[in-house]
Amino acid sequence: MKYLDKEEKELIESYEKGEWKPIKKKDQKVYVKAAKESISKSKRINIRLTSKDYHDIQVKAVEEGIPYQTLISSIIHKYNKGKLKSTQT
Repeated sequence: MKYLDKEEKELIESYEKGEWKPIKKKDQKVYVKAAKESISKSKRINIRLTSKDYHDIQVKAVEEGIPYQTLISSIIHKYNKGKLKSTQT
């Protein structure tokens, strides 16, 4: 569980405490479809980075134990959800 973020850890803790309730069978298809669509990697993009940024991303990905493309995707996802904010240097 080394690679779980705060939200993922909270979900696991909530589940383990028994706070989750089963859904009705008729609603299950809607939720399964939504879940599949949310993890679907259907779009490909090309992006240009400086050599330094590319190298730094690769180093960070190795430190995290994940592929660098996954790290970039995670950063974009967190930014879009408002969980990653820019800081002024």
